Amino acid sequence: MTATTAGRPAPVNGRVAHWFAELPTSRPALPGDRDADVCVVGAGLTGLWTAYYLKHADPGLRITVLEAEFAGFGASGRNGGWASGLIPGARDRMARAYGRPAVLDWQRAMNEAVDEVIDVAAREGIDAGIVKGGTLRVARTPAQATRLRHKVEQDHEWGVADSVLLTPAESARRIRVDGVTAAAFTPHCARLQPAALVRGLADTVERLGVTIHEKSPVTAIEPGRAITAHGSVRAPVVLRATEGFTASLKGLRRAWLPMNSSMIVTEPLPARIWREIGWEARETLGDTAHGHMYAQRTADDRIAIGGRGVPYRFGSRTDHQGRVGERTIGELVRTLERMLPQTAGARVDHAWCGVLAVPRDWSATVGLDRATGLGWAGGYVGHGVTSTNLAARTLTDLVLERDTRLTRLPWTGHAPGTWEPEPFRWLGVRGLYAAYRLADRHEAGGRVRTSPIATIADLIARRP
Repeated sequence: MTATTAGRPAPVNGRVAHWFAELPTSRPALPGDRDADVCVVGAGLTGLWTAYYLKHADPGLRITVLEAEFAGFGASGRNGGWASGLIPGARDRMARAYGRPAVLDWQRAMNEAVDEVIDVAAREGIDAGIVKGGTLRVARTPAQATRLRHKVEQDHEWGVADSVLLTPAESARRIRVDGVTAAAFTPHCARLQPAALVRGLADTVERLGVTIHEKSPVTAIEPGRAITAHGSVRAPVVLRATEGFTASLKGLRRAWLPMNSSMIVTEPLPARIWREIGWEARETLGDTAHGHMYAQRTADDRIAIGGRGVPYRFGSRTDHQGRVGERTIGELVRTLERMLPQTAGARVDHAWCGVLAVPRDWSATVGLDRATGLGWAGGYVGHGVTSTNLAARTLTDLVLERDTRLTRLPWTGHAPGTWEPEPFRWLGVRGLYAAYRLADRHEAGGRVRTSPIATIADLIARRP
């Protein structure tokens, strides 16, 4: 496969994401100062799920959502389409801080949230191509197989008993990935079309009476108001749901690091290739490399595959309309061809990138300061499609002052710390991912244990 082939057009690069067949017409901007009971900053999944649950809980609430571009412009409309039960944080570390029972309940709540996303989409008539096929995770070196076995053991320790190891033959009966030495499967994941989900959710909350203003970037959040160039929304409760774009807000540059992730999608593959590959259950697919990949078989029979690419831009800058470098496109093509050589010669139709938020301790947080009325949720470390739903229901309970199981989960009120100032942040992140690439090459030589290069990098990064 090549990104550009003689006689074939180059892939679309950027234009937000392949998931948008065409970019939507924006809703009207904020027309001036307004009042609300709740102002939500950010019309991604966190903000829209929060508006959805708040409006259902109290239909009389006046809820205004402010969005810098259009609903789903950020990670919510650009991600790999995994609604998974993966916890957005370090289970062991959070258990030391908040207790093992709390983290066990967090894991249960995450698994349950996968079905909640599916149920709401069905109830509200949102066609997001959802198939709950689980996740197949493969290892292709002895060291990756050792890590994979350890991950399954950890899942069992944290109550995920249906996470199981597979032999290479069992893995091939699902997806015929080349060079598999071991694999694991969990049923707690659904494939979906992320832009369809977020756009459908935006339409749903509007029908419920929520006001959405797009093209209204918030420049500052203060107790009692969110400020834009068009005016301010005054509200006793202001909720920040800005994920990877949080660093652009006043006073929050070092709060969460905007980590870049890139994707490509192939042309629709013919039936003969799918007969060679398998993938009939539409599982999501991931590997166990340090520079990991993630993929899905789309509803229209393409393969969408992603990975880190350029992990971070100096000064917490974000991309321009999702444009990705040619080198990264080539790396993703090579990854796909190595894992699924059946795809060789297929065309790449689209490439794009986006940012996800990474807290300093790699653990997400949700909370509300009752004294100021300021709330937040995010830092999902790439596991946001499901986490946004659980975070929104937690925020809803906090706003309505309900003491519930969700408000007692360990990420509620969690303070993850701040990132180092520049240039140390840029040097550190770029150095870490160079180390992970080196560790993957080190492990390709056949070593059974994780490369010490990656172990040291994990310690420095505080990764789970």
